[in-house]
Amino acid sequence: MRIFPGLLPILLLLSGLLLAPTWAATRLQLITTDYPPYCAADLPEQGVFTALTQAAFRAGGYETDVVFKPWARALAEIKAGKHDAILAVWFQSERNKFLAFTDPLWLNRIGFMGRAGELVDTQHLSTLKGRKIGVVRGYANPPEFEAANLTVDEAVDDETNLKKLLGGRVDLALVDKALAEHLIRNRIPEADGRLAWQDPPIATMPLYVALSRSKPGYEQRLLAFNRGLAEIRRTGEYERILKRHGITQ
Repeated sequence: MRIFPGLLPILLLLSGLLLAPTWAATRLQLITTDYPPYCAADLPEQGVFTALTQAAFRAGGYETDVVFKPWARALAEIKAGKHDAILAVWFQSERNKFLAFTDPLWLNRIGFMGRAGELVDTQHLSTLKGRKIGVVRGYANPPEFEAANLTVDEAVDDETNLKKLLGGRVDLALVDKALAEHLIRNRIPEADGRLAWQDPPIATMPLYVALSRSKPGYEQRLLAFNRGLAEIRRTGEYERILKRHGITQ
């Protein structure tokens, strides 16, 4: 078939337009919050959980971009359908109405940080009545904690929460152990030796990626992600990512 020279640029343009939606459909926008060492824009590979998530999506056939927002805003935006998925989220029945949860990627150890020298009994939550507990606005807290009906004081993120504890504005901070240790080591060095983790944790909670149910095709992406996660576990890529970040599960 003969193609006239003047038609060639038009044909190329049309073919590009036809191919563009296919490419765009395979690239997903993810949202999360600053949650080191799991997710953070300034960490290598944007954190270990981000690296695992992107590897699983890639093994399932999808490339991804990640944006970072304060947690309450991230949750509001995924609920509004502005992104394809949210990273590092705990399961809640209320969230299940607008999010589809993947197979779990991680286990969080959730408990209390206190001021060294002022440690209290945290094993029995009933003994914490009358104390002010620092939490992060928008986080899903362990059911045991919620059932205890304690006095809470909200912060915008975990770093602020620990600084409030250090400054005596709350009595304890509810936090993930690895996250608290990372923040003290890298962002709040003045807290080293002044804040202390209190064993045992009150909960060990699975951490998920969750896809927006309002995005057409989310079921296909959910299955692809779970297949990809199984694949990177099978090939050893999951463990190699952990090793790169110096983290053990």
